[in-house]
Amino acid sequence: MAAPPARARADYDYLIKLLLIGDSGVGKSCLLLRFSDGSFTTSFITTIGIDFKIRTIELDGKRIKLQIWDTAGQERFRTITTAYYRGAMGILLVYDVTDEASFNNIRNWIRNIEQHASDNVNKILVGNKADMDESKRVVPTSKGQALADEYGIKFFETSAKTNMNVEEVFFSIARDIKQRLAETDTRVEPQTIRINQPDAAAGGGEAAQKSACCG
Repeated sequence: MAAPPARARADYDYLIKLLLIGDSGVGKSCLLLRFSDGSFTTSFITTIGIDFKIRTIELDGKRIKLQIWDTAGQERFRTITTAYYRGAMGILLVYDVTDEASFNNIRNWIRNIEQHASDNVNKILVGNKADMDESKRVVPTSKGQALADEYGIKFFETSAKTNMNVEEVFFSIARDIKQRLAETDTRVEPQTIRINQPDAAAGGGEAAQKSACCG
């Protein structure tokens, strides 16, 4: 009778909730589709409110279940999507390298994060559509890197169309979050053991750890 819960626990070691934000049309949905399903479409369909996909990956011997939320960039959906900031453990800020306005708006999106997200949320800057002809590019790589450096976050240029750096972006932020969660677990573990009864320490510690990972 104890077997099913054991199998359930083995399904993943960490559940990580990610959020994609940025202006409408920068390719958030395409990045998510490429990463979760390995597919790409040229047709542009506006995300209505919010959508999500799940993909389980393996990092450093741990199974990480990624729950990735794709938000609508349009102003009229802003009040819906801000409710999802609080539960996010990592946020991908996406702009289009051929659209300077979408790059300039990254500062506004960061202000939204500061207002609505947890203080310790991981952030990563993503310049999408890097496969486009250089004549169409208006945001140089150096400018994206400078903005990321200013906020102390990582920076990648991606192409959902060619699959350039898509895996790398999601794996990078997942690894940083996993490390943060593992460090938190390590810090709280001695406390957890002390507050439980000696004969229940092992079981209680395990339950507390599970809730910390999966909650």
